[in-house]
Amino acid sequence: MAWIFLFIAGICEIGAVASLKLAEGFKKLVPSICFVVIGLSSFYFLSLALKEIPMGTAYAVWTGIGSAGSVALGMIFFQESKDRIRIFLLSLIIIGVIGLKISQ
Repeated sequence: MAWIFLFIAGICEIGAVASLKLAEGFKKLVPSICFVVIGLSSFYFLSLALKEIPMGTAYAVWTGIGSAGSVALGMIFFQESKDRIRIFLLSLIIIGVIGLKISQ
């Protein structure tokens, strides 16, 4: 169950970053509120995951999911660069997250 909580925390991290982008420096109310709610949810699920998963592993996976997901989200919805080196480096993050899960 801890890995499911960690995955949810990572997904919430992606949502928090997207909300922060849409909030435009906290000038827009709804995305700003979404950032706070989703961000707190991310920390809540991370805290649940930390009950069973070692701190270093959980933090690396959480930030890996958040980082890789945010980059992918930026490429898909915010027209950010999709060059090959960026996609290659993104795949390294994903491989690292999978490796940490397998080695656990």
